[in-house]
Amino acid sequence: MKKFIPLIVICFLSLQGCFFIAGAAAGAAAVAVVYDHRKIEKILLDERIAKNAADKLRANEELHNNSHIEVNCFNQQVLLTGETTTPEFREEAEEIVQSVPDIKRVYNQISIKGPASALTQASDSWITAKIKTQMLATKGMQSSTIKVVTENGTVYLMGSVTRDQADIAVSIARQISGVQRVMKIFQYKN
Repeated sequence: MKKFIPLIVICFLSLQGCFFIAGAAAGAAAVAVVYDHRKIEKILLDERIAKNAADKLRANEELHNNSHIEVNCFNQQVLLTGETTTPEFREEAEEIVQSVPDIKRVYNQISIKGPASALTQASDSWITAKIKTQMLATKGMQSSTIKVVTENGTVYLMGSVTRDQADIAVSIARQISGVQRVMKIFQYKN
C-alpha cells in the first residue's frame, strides 16, 4: 500500500499540470476573443471557414494520408501550411480549399517533403507563443489584430493592420530565437 500512495500522488500532480495547461489554453482563447476587435460574426466566419476547409482536406483520404496540412483563416484569407509528398497533392489541397464558400484568398505555403517531426512542431508552437507574448508586452502593439502561425521555423503574420503595426510585428518576430524567416500576409489599413 505504501508504494501505491506515491504513485497516486505522482498521477495527481501530473494531472494538475494537464489541468493547468488546459486551463491556460482555454483562458488564452477567451482573452483572444475579448481582445480581438473584429466583430464576433467575423471571428466565427473565420473559424467556420477553417473548420470546413480542414474537414474537406481530411475527407480526401489519399491526400490526408500523405500530408500534414494546417489551415488558418483571418479575415477570410486562408493560409495553408505543412507538408505533402508531391506537387500534385499540394495543388489538390489548394483546389479543395478554394471550393469552400466565403474565402477571399488562399495562400498555399505547403512544402513538398515528409511531415515535420513532433520536435519541429513543438518548436514551432514555442516560437508562436514567444512571439505572441512579446507582442502583448510591447507598448502600442495591437496584437489582437494579428494572427501568428509558425511552420518549420517560418513565421506567417496575418491580419488587418497599419504599416507601422506590421513593421513592429515583423521586428518582434525576427528577434525570436528559432525564427528562420518571416512572411507577411497583411491587409493594410489607411
